[in-house]
Amino acid sequence: MMKSGRHRSNALSAAFVRSVTKQGKYIDGNGLMLKVDPTGAKRWIQRVTVKGSPDLDTVTGKPKDKRKELAIGPASLISLAEARELALENRKLAWSGVDPRQRKREQQEQLTFEQAARKVHELNKPSWRNAKHADQFIKTLETYAFPRIGKIKIGQVSTADVLAVLQPIWLEKQETARRVRQRIGTIMKWAIANGWRLDNPAEAIAQALPRQTKAQQHRKSMPYADVSQFLETLRASKANEATKLALELVILTASRSGEVRLAEWAEFDLENGIWTRPAERMKSGKEHRVPLSGRAIDVLTRARALGDGSGLVFEGMRYGKPISDMTLLKLVKELGYDVHVHGFRTSFKTWAQEQTNSPRDVSEAALAHVVKDKAEAAYARSDFFEKRRKLMERWASYLLNSEQTVHLLPQEKIA
Repeated sequence: MMKSGRHRSNALSAAFVRSVTKQGKYIDGNGLMLKVDPTGAKRWIQRVTVKGSPDLDTVTGKPKDKRKELAIGPASLISLAEARELALENRKLAWSGVDPRQRKREQQEQLTFEQAARKVHELNKPSWRNAKHADQFIKTLETYAFPRIGKIKIGQVSTADVLAVLQPIWLEKQETARRVRQRIGTIMKWAIANGWRLDNPAEAIAQALPRQTKAQQHRKSMPYADVSQFLETLRASKANEATKLALELVILTASRSGEVRLAEWAEFDLENGIWTRPAERMKSGKEHRVPLSGRAIDVLTRARALGDGSGLVFEGMRYGKPISDMTLLKLVKELGYDVHVHGFRTSFKTWAQEQTNSPRDVSEAALAHVVKDKAEAAYARSDFFEKRRKLMERWASYLLNSEQTVHLLPQEKIA
Protein backbone atom coordinates (compact mmCIF):
# COMPACT_ATOMS: atom_id res chain seq x y z
CA MET A 1 0.00 0.00 0.00
CA MET A 2 0.95 3.66 -0.29
CA LYS A 3 2.07 5.56 2.76
CA SER A 4 0.13 8.67 3.73
CA GLY A 5 1.61 12.10 4.12
CA ARG A 6 1.41 15.55 2.65
CA HIS A 7 4.81 15.39 0.93
CA ARG A 8 5.18 11.98 -0.59
CA SER A 9 8.66 10.52 -0.36
CA ASN A 10 9.21 6.76 -0.58
CA ALA A 11 5.43 6.44 -0.59
CA LEU A 12 5.34 2.96 -2.11
CA SER A 13 6.32 -0.35 -0.55
CA ALA A 14 7.85 -3.38 -2.22
CA ALA A 15 4.80 -5.43 -1.26
CA PHE A 16 2.46 -2.92 -2.94
CA VAL A 17 4.55 -2.94 -6.13
CA ARG A 18 4.31 -6.74 -6.27
CA SER A 19 0.56 -6.92 -5.61
CA VAL A 20 -1.00 -3.93 -7.36
CA THR A 21 -2.92 -4.76 -10.55
CA LYS A 22 -5.26 -1.80 -10.98
CA GLN A 23 -4.45 0.45 -13.93
CA GLY A 24 -3.00 3.83 -12.98
CA LYS A 25 0.03 5.82 -11.89
CA TYR A 26 1.26 5.46 -8.32
CA ILE A 27 3.60 8.19 -7.00
CA ASP A 28 6.60 7.26 -4.87
CA GLY A 29 8.75 10.42 -4.61
CA ASN A 30 11.46 12.38 -6.46
CA GLY A 31 9.14 12.30 -9.45
CA LEU A 32 9.23 8.48 -9.53
CA MET A 33 5.97 6.71 -10.42
CA LEU A 34 4.85 3.14 -10.94
CA LYS A 35 2.67 2.92 -14.02
CA VAL A 36 0.32 -0.06 -14.32
CA ASP A 37 -1.01 -0.68 -17.85
CA PRO A 38 -4.44 -2.17 -18.63
CA THR A 39 -2.67 -5.47 -19.31
CA GLY A 40 -1.25 -5.47 -15.79
CA ALA A 41 2.30 -4.76 -16.97
CA LYS A 42 4.17 -2.48 -14.56
CA ARG A 43 6.92 -0.03 -15.38
CA TRP A 44 8.78 2.80 -13.74
CA ILE A 45 8.64 6.34 -15.09
CA GLN A 46 9.89 9.62 -13.68
CA ARG A 47 9.09 13.27 -14.19
CA VAL A 48 11.95 15.71 -13.68
CA THR A 49 12.52 19.39 -14.35
CA VAL A 50 15.78 20.20 -16.10
CA LYS A 51 17.04 23.53 -14.77
CA GLY A 52 18.17 26.18 -17.23
CA SER A 53 17.14 24.48 -20.46
CA PRO A 54 18.61 25.97 -23.67
CA ASP A 55 15.06 27.03 -24.59
CA LEU A 56 14.39 30.70 -23.73
CA ASP A 57 11.35 32.03 -21.94
CA THR A 58 9.35 34.15 -24.45
CA VAL A 59 8.61 36.77 -21.77
CA THR A 60 11.88 37.11 -19.82
CA GLY A 61 14.27 35.97 -22.57
CA LYS A 62 16.08 33.80 -19.98
CA PRO A 63 16.66 30.02 -20.08
CA LYS A 64 13.60 28.28 -18.74
CA ASP A 65 13.19 25.06 -16.84
CA LYS A 66 11.87 22.16 -18.87
CA ARG A 67 9.87 19.17 -17.65
CA LYS A 68 10.81 15.73 -18.94
CA GLU A 69 9.24 12.30 -18.53
CA LEU A 70 11.83 9.52 -18.36
CA ALA A 71 11.35 5.80 -18.91
CA ILE A 72 13.33 3.94 -16.26
CA GLY A 73 12.33 0.36 -17.00
CA PRO A 74 9.99 -2.55 -16.20
CA ALA A 75 9.20 -3.27 -12.55
CA SER A 76 9.77 -6.95 -13.24
CA LEU A 77 13.48 -6.23 -13.80
CA ILE A 78 14.06 -3.15 -11.64
CA SER A 79 13.21 -3.32 -7.95
CA LEU A 80 11.73 -0.45 -5.98
CA ALA A 81 15.08 0.23 -4.30
CA GLU A 82 16.89 0.27 -7.65
CA ALA A 83 14.26 2.54 -9.20
CA ARG A 84 14.64 4.99 -6.30
CA GLU A 85 18.40 5.03 -6.73
CA LEU A 86 18.11 5.76 -10.47
CA ALA A 87 15.45 8.40 -9.83
CA LEU A 88 17.66 10.21 -7.32
CA GLU A 89 20.58 10.20 -9.76
CA ASN A 90 18.34 11.56 -12.54
CA ARG A 91 17.01 14.30 -10.29
CA LYS A 92 20.53 15.40 -9.34
CA LEU A 93 21.47 15.59 -13.02
CA ALA A 94 18.33 17.57 -13.87
CA TRP A 95 18.95 19.97 -10.97
CA SER A 96 22.41 20.70 -12.37
CA GLY A 97 20.98 21.40 -15.81
CA VAL A 98 21.80 18.05 -17.44
CA ASP A 99 19.12 16.19 -19.35
CA PRO A 100 19.23 12.59 -17.99
CA ARG A 101 18.04 11.22 -21.34
CA GLN A 102 20.93 12.92 -23.15
CA ARG A 103 23.39 11.58 -20.55
CA LYS A 104 22.01 8.07 -21.08
CA ARG A 105 22.46 8.36 -24.86
CA GLU A 106 26.03 9.56 -24.37
CA GLN A 107 26.80 6.61 -22.11
CA GLN A 108 25.40 4.21 -24.68
CA GLU A 109 27.64 5.78 -27.30
CA GLN A 110 30.73 5.42 -25.08
CA LEU A 111 33.46 3.02 -26.07
CA THR A 112 34.11 -0.07 -24.01
CA PHE A 113 37.40 -0.22 -22.11
CA GLU A 114 38.89 -2.45 -24.79
CA GLN A 115 37.77 -0.14 -27.59
CA ALA A 116 39.16 2.87 -25.74
CA ALA A 117 42.46 1.05 -25.07
CA ARG A 118 42.91 0.18 -28.73
CA LYS A 119 42.09 3.78 -29.67
CA VAL A 120 44.70 5.12 -27.24
CA HIS A 121 47.20 2.56 -28.56
CA GLU A 122 46.71 3.73 -32.14
CA LEU A 123 46.88 7.41 -31.18
CA ASN A 124 50.14 7.01 -29.25
CA LYS A 125 51.91 4.47 -31.45
CA PRO A 126 53.66 7.10 -33.64
CA SER A 127 55.15 8.81 -30.56
CA TRP A 128 56.50 5.70 -28.83
CA ARG A 129 60.19 4.87 -29.08
CA ASN A 130 59.84 1.61 -30.94
CA ALA A 131 57.44 -1.05 -32.17
CA LYS A 132 58.31 -3.34 -29.26
CA HIS A 133 57.09 -0.81 -26.70
CA ALA A 134 53.86 -0.26 -28.63
CA ASP A 135 53.32 -4.02 -28.88
CA GLN A 136 53.91 -4.54 -25.14
CA PHE A 137 51.38 -1.82 -24.29
CA ILE A 138 48.49 -3.63 -25.97
CA LYS A 139 49.68 -7.20 -25.26
CA THR A 140 49.70 -6.72 -21.48
CA LEU A 141 46.20 -5.29 -21.59
CA GLU A 142 45.01 -8.16 -23.81
CA THR A 143 46.42 -10.65 -21.31
CA TYR A 144 45.42 -9.11 -17.99
CA ALA A 145 42.79 -6.36 -18.44
CA PHE A 146 40.51 -7.18 -21.37
CA PRO A 147 39.30 -10.56 -20.02
CA ARG A 148 37.99 -8.81 -16.87
CA ILE A 149 37.02 -5.26 -17.88
CA GLY A 150 37.30 -5.15 -21.66
CA LYS A 151 33.52 -5.11 -22.28
CA ILE A 152 32.68 -2.52 -19.61
CA LYS A 153 31.95 1.01 -20.83
CA ILE A 154 34.95 3.22 -20.18
CA GLY A 155 32.90 5.58 -18.04
CA GLN A 156 31.63 2.76 -15.85
CA VAL A 157 34.94 1.09 -14.96
CA SER A 158 35.25 1.31 -11.17
CA THR A 159 38.12 1.04 -8.71
CA ALA A 160 36.80 -2.44 -7.85
CA ASP A 161 37.14 -3.41 -11.52
CA VAL A 162 40.74 -2.20 -11.67
CA LEU A 163 41.52 -4.02 -8.43
CA ALA A 164 40.10 -7.22 -9.95
CA VAL A 165 42.67 -6.86 -12.74
CA LEU A 166 45.68 -6.03 -10.57
CA GLN A 167 45.28 -8.03 -7.37
CA PRO A 168 45.98 -11.48 -8.89
CA ILE A 169 49.34 -10.30 -10.28
CA TRP A 170 50.31 -7.48 -7.92
CA LEU A 171 52.71 -9.57 -5.83
CA GLU A 172 53.36 -12.42 -8.25
CA LYS A 173 54.35 -10.31 -11.28
CA GLN A 174 55.26 -7.01 -9.73
CA GLU A 175 56.82 -5.16 -12.65
CA THR A 176 54.13 -6.36 -15.06
CA ALA A 177 51.39 -5.32 -12.61
CA ARG A 178 52.86 -1.83 -12.25
CA ARG A 179 52.94 -1.44 -16.03
CA VAL A 180 49.36 -2.68 -16.41
CA ARG A 181 48.24 -0.16 -13.79
CA GLN A 182 50.12 2.63 -15.55
CA ARG A 183 48.59 1.70 -18.90
CA ILE A 184 45.07 1.54 -17.49
CA GLY A 185 45.73 4.98 -16.01
CA THR A 186 46.78 6.32 -19.41
CA ILE A 187 43.51 5.14 -20.92
CA MET A 188 41.50 6.65 -18.06
CA LYS A 189 43.22 10.03 -18.52
CA TRP A 190 42.22 9.93 -22.18
CA ALA A 191 38.62 9.16 -21.14
CA ILE A 192 38.67 12.11 -18.72
CA ALA A 193 39.92 14.39 -21.49
CA ASN A 194 37.00 13.23 -23.64
CA GLY A 195 34.48 14.03 -20.91
CA TRP A 196 33.54 10.40 -20.25
CA ARG A 197 34.87 10.29 -16.70
CA LEU A 198 35.75 12.60 -13.82
CA ASP A 199 38.16 10.29 -12.02
CA ASN A 200 41.04 7.90 -12.65
CA PRO A 201 40.39 4.62 -10.79
CA ALA A 202 43.94 3.43 -11.51
CA GLU A 203 45.24 6.22 -9.27
CA ALA A 204 42.53 5.89 -6.64
CA ILE A 205 43.48 2.34 -5.57
CA ALA A 206 46.93 2.97 -4.06
CA GLN A 207 45.77 2.30 -0.50
CA ALA A 208 43.89 -0.85 -1.51
CA LEU A 209 46.94 -2.62 -2.95
CA PRO A 210 49.52 -4.31 -0.69
CA ARG A 211 53.04 -2.93 -0.62
CA GLN A 212 55.39 -4.59 -3.07
CA THR A 213 58.35 -5.52 -0.89
CA LYS A 214 60.27 -7.76 -3.24
CA ALA A 215 63.74 -6.40 -3.88
CA GLN A 216 64.53 -5.16 -7.35
CA GLN A 217 66.09 -7.90 -9.44
CA HIS A 218 69.12 -6.58 -11.30
CA ARG A 219 70.21 -8.46 -14.38
CA LYS A 220 73.25 -10.60 -13.62
CA SER A 221 76.56 -9.18 -14.72
CA MET A 222 80.09 -10.56 -15.07
CA PRO A 223 83.09 -9.26 -13.10
CA TYR A 224 85.05 -7.10 -15.53
CA ALA A 225 88.18 -9.15 -14.86
CA ASP A 226 86.43 -12.19 -16.41
CA VAL A 227 85.17 -10.52 -19.59
CA SER A 228 88.45 -10.99 -21.47
CA GLN A 229 88.35 -14.76 -20.86
CA PHE A 230 84.69 -14.80 -21.89
CA LEU A 231 85.60 -13.18 -25.22
CA GLU A 232 88.28 -15.80 -25.82
CA THR A 233 85.73 -18.53 -25.16
CA LEU A 234 83.26 -16.76 -27.45
CA ARG A 235 85.69 -16.47 -30.35
CA ALA A 236 86.74 -20.12 -30.03
CA SER A 237 83.15 -21.39 -30.00
CA LYS A 238 81.44 -22.95 -33.01
CA ALA A 239 78.47 -20.60 -32.77
CA ASN A 240 77.13 -18.67 -35.74
CA GLU A 241 79.77 -16.12 -36.79
CA ALA A 242 77.36 -13.17 -37.05
CA THR A 243 76.00 -13.90 -33.56
CA LYS A 244 79.52 -14.02 -32.11
CA LEU A 245 80.45 -10.73 -33.75
CA ALA A 246 77.25 -9.04 -32.58
CA LEU A 247 77.84 -10.11 -28.98
CA GLU A 248 81.43 -8.90 -29.08
CA LEU A 249 80.33 -5.52 -30.43
CA VAL A 250 77.78 -5.26 -27.59
CA ILE A 251 80.65 -5.70 -25.13
CA LEU A 252 83.19 -3.47 -26.90
CA THR A 253 80.76 -0.56 -27.19
CA ALA A 254 78.92 -1.13 -23.86
CA SER A 255 75.70 -0.99 -25.86
CA ARG A 256 72.21 -2.28 -25.24
CA SER A 257 71.64 -5.41 -27.28
CA GLY A 258 68.84 -3.86 -29.34
CA GLU A 259 71.09 -1.01 -30.39
CA VAL A 260 73.50 -3.54 -31.91
CA ARG A 261 71.02 -6.10 -33.23
CA LEU A 262 69.08 -3.49 -35.20
CA ALA A 263 72.14 -1.59 -36.44
CA GLU A 264 72.27 -0.72 -40.14
CA TRP A 265 75.35 -0.06 -42.25
CA ALA A 266 74.12 3.45 -43.09
CA GLU A 267 74.80 4.44 -39.47
CA PHE A 268 78.54 3.71 -39.61
CA ASP A 269 81.52 5.79 -40.66
CA LEU A 270 84.28 3.19 -40.30
CA GLU A 271 86.91 5.47 -41.79
CA ASN A 272 86.50 7.93 -38.93
CA GLY A 273 85.43 5.34 -36.35
CA ILE A 274 81.96 6.77 -35.63
CA TRP A 275 78.65 5.01 -35.20
CA THR A 276 75.66 7.39 -35.19
CA ARG A 277 72.62 5.70 -33.71
CA PRO A 278 69.24 7.23 -34.68
CA ALA A 279 66.96 8.74 -32.04
CA GLU A 280 64.14 6.25 -32.59
CA ARG A 281 66.33 3.37 -31.44
CA MET A 282 67.70 5.11 -28.37
CA LYS A 283 66.11 4.82 -24.95
CA SER A 284 66.74 8.55 -24.48
CA GLY A 285 64.96 9.36 -27.73
CA LYS A 286 68.00 11.34 -28.90
CA GLU A 287 70.59 10.62 -31.58
CA HIS A 288 73.79 9.25 -30.07
CA ARG A 289 77.32 9.05 -31.46
CA VAL A 290 79.50 6.09 -30.45
CA PRO A 291 83.29 6.22 -30.85
CA LEU A 292 84.55 2.93 -32.29
CA SER A 293 87.77 1.39 -31.02
CA GLY A 294 90.16 -0.30 -33.42
CA ARG A 295 88.90 -3.71 -32.32
CA ALA A 296 85.26 -2.65 -32.84
CA ILE A 297 86.12 -1.59 -36.40
CA ASP A 298 87.74 -5.00 -36.98
CA VAL A 299 84.56 -6.72 -35.79
CA LEU A 300 82.43 -4.61 -38.12
CA THR A 301 84.75 -5.23 -41.06
CA ARG A 302 84.37 -8.99 -40.56
CA ALA A 303 80.59 -8.59 -40.22
CA ARG A 304 80.46 -6.75 -43.54
CA ALA A 305 82.04 -9.73 -45.28
CA LEU A 306 79.11 -11.85 -44.02
CA GLY A 307 76.43 -9.41 -45.20
CA ASP A 308 73.55 -10.41 -47.45
CA GLY A 309 72.87 -6.94 -48.80
CA SER A 310 69.80 -6.25 -46.64
CA GLY A 311 71.39 -3.23 -44.97
CA LEU A 312 71.43 -4.85 -41.52
CA VAL A 313 74.82 -5.35 -39.92
CA PHE A 314 73.82 -8.56 -38.15
CA GLU A 315 71.22 -10.53 -40.10
CA GLY A 316 69.22 -13.35 -38.57
CA MET A 317 68.24 -16.60 -40.22
CA ARG A 318 65.72 -14.84 -42.48
CA TYR A 319 66.61 -12.20 -45.04
CA GLY A 320 66.04 -8.66 -43.77
CA LYS A 321 65.43 -9.82 -40.19
CA PRO A 322 67.91 -9.08 -37.38
CA ILE A 323 69.14 -11.62 -34.89
CA SER A 324 66.96 -11.81 -31.79
CA ASP A 325 67.77 -10.86 -28.21
CA MET A 326 67.14 -14.46 -27.18
CA THR A 327 69.77 -15.63 -29.67
CA LEU A 328 72.44 -13.60 -27.88
CA LEU A 329 71.30 -14.68 -24.42
CA LYS A 330 71.11 -18.32 -25.50
CA LEU A 331 74.70 -18.17 -26.74
CA VAL A 332 75.92 -16.75 -23.42
CA LYS A 333 74.16 -19.56 -21.53
CA GLU A 334 75.46 -22.24 -23.90
CA LEU A 335 79.00 -21.05 -23.24
CA GLY A 336 78.41 -21.81 -19.55
CA TYR A 337 77.97 -18.29 -18.16
CA ASP A 338 75.00 -17.45 -15.92
CA VAL A 339 74.86 -13.77 -16.81
CA HIS A 340 72.61 -11.50 -18.86
CA VAL A 341 73.72 -9.76 -22.06
CA HIS A 342 72.69 -6.41 -20.55
CA GLY A 343 75.00 -7.15 -17.61
CA PHE A 344 78.10 -6.43 -19.73
CA ARG A 345 77.19 -2.74 -19.46
CA THR A 346 77.59 -3.11 -15.70
CA SER A 347 80.96 -4.81 -16.25
CA PHE A 348 82.11 -1.81 -18.28
CA LYS A 349 80.79 0.71 -15.74
CA THR A 350 82.49 -1.05 -12.82
CA TRP A 351 85.77 -1.26 -14.77
CA ALA A 352 85.63 2.48 -15.52
CA GLN A 353 85.02 3.24 -11.84
CA GLU A 354 87.74 0.98 -10.46
CA GLN A 355 90.43 0.91 -13.14
CA THR A 356 90.36 4.50 -14.43
CA ASN A 357 89.69 7.91 -12.99
CA SER A 358 87.47 8.80 -15.91
CA PRO A 359 84.85 11.35 -14.80
CA ARG A 360 81.46 9.86 -14.07
CA ASP A 361 79.87 12.00 -16.78
CA VAL A 362 82.12 10.42 -19.41
CA SER A 363 81.30 6.82 -18.51
CA GLU A 364 77.59 7.69 -18.21
CA ALA A 365 77.72 9.24 -21.68
CA ALA A 366 79.42 6.07 -22.95
CA LEU A 367 76.40 4.13 -21.67
CA ALA A 368 74.04 6.67 -23.30
CA HIS A 369 72.41 7.35 -19.96
CA VAL A 370 70.12 10.36 -19.69
CA VAL A 371 70.77 13.07 -17.11
CA LYS A 372 67.65 12.78 -14.93
CA ASP A 373 68.02 16.11 -13.15
CA LYS A 374 66.30 18.63 -15.44
CA ALA A 375 68.31 21.59 -14.16
CA GLU A 376 71.58 19.71 -14.68
CA ALA A 377 70.45 18.46 -18.09
CA ALA A 378 69.81 22.02 -19.22
CA TYR A 379 73.53 22.77 -18.89
CA ALA A 380 74.90 19.36 -19.94
CA ARG A 381 75.38 20.07 -23.63
CA SER A 382 78.65 18.16 -24.27
CA ASP A 383 78.62 14.50 -25.28
CA PHE A 384 82.30 14.08 -24.24
CA PHE A 385 82.94 12.39 -27.56
CA GLU A 386 86.75 12.66 -27.65
CA LYS A 387 87.08 11.64 -24.02
CA ARG A 388 84.79 8.71 -24.69
CA ARG A 389 86.92 7.71 -27.67
CA LYS A 390 89.96 7.38 -25.40
CA LEU A 391 87.95 5.54 -22.74
CA MET A 392 86.51 3.01 -25.21
CA GLU A 393 89.93 2.39 -26.76
CA ARG A 394 91.28 1.60 -23.30
CA TRP A 395 88.32 -0.71 -22.63
CA ALA A 396 89.08 -2.62 -25.83
CA SER A 397 92.79 -2.75 -24.94
CA TYR A 398 91.92 -4.12 -21.50
CA LEU A 399 89.69 -6.82 -22.99
CA LEU A 400 92.30 -7.87 -25.57
CA ASN A 401 95.14 -8.07 -23.06
CA SER A 402 93.71 -7.79 -19.58
CA GLU A 403 96.88 -8.85 -17.77
CA GLN A 404 98.60 -5.65 -18.91
CA THR A 405 96.95 -2.96 -16.78
CA VAL A 406 99.77 -0.43 -17.02
CA HIS A 407 97.53 1.84 -19.13
CA LEU A 408 94.69 1.67 -16.61
CA LEU A 409 96.28 2.93 -13.42
CA PRO A 410 93.84 4.98 -11.28
CA GLN A 411 96.19 7.92 -11.13
CA GLU A 412 96.37 8.24 -14.92
CA LYS A 413 94.00 10.92 -16.16
CA ILE A 414 91.97 10.83 -19.31
CA ALA A 415 92.46 14.14 -21.05
